[in-house]
Amino acid sequence: MVSAAPHLSPRLRVGIIPARRFTLAALANFIDVLRLAADEGDRSRPILCSWRVIAPTLEPVDSSCGLAVQPDEKLGDPARFDYIAVVGGLIGEAQRLHPDVIAYLQRAAAAKVPLIGLCTGAFVLHRAGLMQGYRCCVNWFHRDDFLEEFEGLIPVTDQIFVVDRDRLTCSGGSATAHLAAFLVDRHIGRAAARKSLSIMIVDEALAAERPQPGLPMELNASDPLVKRALLWMQQMPETPLPVSRLADQLGVSRRKLERHFGAALGLTPAEAGRRIRLAQVRALLERGEKSVTEIAAETGFCDVSHLIRVFREAEGVTPEAWRRERSG
Repeated sequence: MVSAAPHLSPRLRVGIIPARRFTLAALANFIDVLRLAADEGDRSRPILCSWRVIAPTLEPVDSSCGLAVQPDEKLGDPARFDYIAVVGGLIGEAQRLHPDVIAYLQRAAAAKVPLIGLCTGAFVLHRAGLMQGYRCCVNWFHRDDFLEEFEGLIPVTDQIFVVDRDRLTCSGGSATAHLAAFLVDRHIGRAAARKSLSIMIVDEALAAERPQPGLPMELNASDPLVKRALLWMQQMPETPLPVSRLADQLGVSRRKLERHFGAALGLTPAEAGRRIRLAQVRALLERGEKSVTEIAAETGFCDVSHLIRVFREAEGVTPEAWRRERSG
């Protein structure tokens, strides 16, 4: 780490604990916003804010992609930080979190240090008994995992992050950059937050309430086959597969796939796919960067006329009218 100027005290100090097999992108996006806000340009000196990767030992911690991160220091006193963030990753690995980390997080909570769960870090905080009575943000992809493990608790899966008093939880991925920008805005200033995101080629800071760019809520399904099919549809919106070819990709018959969709969602695979693509159309319209013609091509509609017809059937208005209503 580059040392901060000795005469300045950081306005924002964050301790970061990577869980076993943590998500590298979540950690990198979060730290990069902090480092770009901490100094002039991208010189990376931790002057206005500081960050330390902490762990029970100084052994490297493997990420889910195999790259390892070397902790800066051992856990120590949690009160020296303004926030402590846990970066989660693979669901099963987080269950094996070091007991010293659990004890450290509990000491931090007792000392009133706000806790952050990045990616599946919310699972870690829940397992430590530190989320009772708090709203909790979980990536839509892990909603069923959360419901299965924490009976009776309903996670927030339609926002990119949630701030509930001294608990901040985030859906992961690029959303961690927006949560970091929220902290920078709060402690250093909006200009610093904007600068960080601009250097990272992110147009603007997104509010916590911004919807996750995932599946529509009505398409949450516990059926493993249906989940695999939905994920395939979401990842390839510009080239939607006919139902028979989708079934081939999944190694099942078309009849079996349709039967599972009917039982899990009350929809055909084609109807579910159309809803996914329309959700992506709405997200692109809200961003305002692309024309309706470009959006039609990116979301698998034959042409702009086809998109307008399907969109009007679902929303009652044309895509352009829908966008004007939300931008006005």
